[in-house]
Amino acid sequence: MPRFDTIAFDADDTLWHNERLYITAQTKLKTLLAQYHRPEWIEERLYQTEMRNLQHFGYGIKAFALSMIETAIELTEGRISGGEIQTIIDSAREMLAAEVELLEYVAETLALLAKRYSLMVITKGDLRDQELKIARSGLAGYFGQIEIVSDKSRESYERLLRRHNIAPERFLMVGNSLPSDILPVLALGASAVYVPYRLTWAHETAAPPPAEQPGYYELEHLGLLPGLLERLERE
Repeated sequence: MPRFDTIAFDADDTLWHNERLYITAQTKLKTLLAQYHRPEWIEERLYQTEMRNLQHFGYGIKAFALSMIETAIELTEGRISGGEIQTIIDSAREMLAAEVELLEYVAETLALLAKRYSLMVITKGDLRDQELKIARSGLAGYFGQIEIVSDKSRESYERLLRRHNIAPERFLMVGNSLPSDILPVLALGASAVYVPYRLTWAHETAAPPPAEQPGYYELEHLGLLPGLLERLERE
């Protein structure tokens, strides 16, 4: 009998590349505003604006675009032109239309695990953007449930598990964000696999739990997940 009834996966930077799109857009913004401020200060002010706006706009590319525009207006003291704002909007549109590029090992790992486990996606962000990425990824058929949430907290995971009638000890979450995918899940008494991505938004960083934390595992890449599951079931 499998140890877990459900294995859930984060989407962005767990199943496909995402953060690098934001890095590219930030670079364009810093180039656009180079005559006004140093790149480091532009980056810092953009992050501050994003944090201030999370409660209003949530996560995702559209929220990011609004924060870029607000930052540009503030840092230029309103002198930014309509054409320059259009450049920012175009940058966000390019992000939304970008090809969904899977991370290495994702497709074969999901195909293997779907034969034995019930798989789920739990991702946060803009509903339409996330739905389109999941559809374009070619992975939707592997998942029995797809949950797009506004935030990932202990309470939101608790509601999800209750709604799907999943006991915490029979649930495993896989993701690249410690504060979103790992720590809230461990707090519920469930299990979590941390698969770091090479680029991480500052808001998604946190100190990892101790290595001996029950239910906590860390893997270099997703291709190692089937082996971990086999070992856990033998134990």
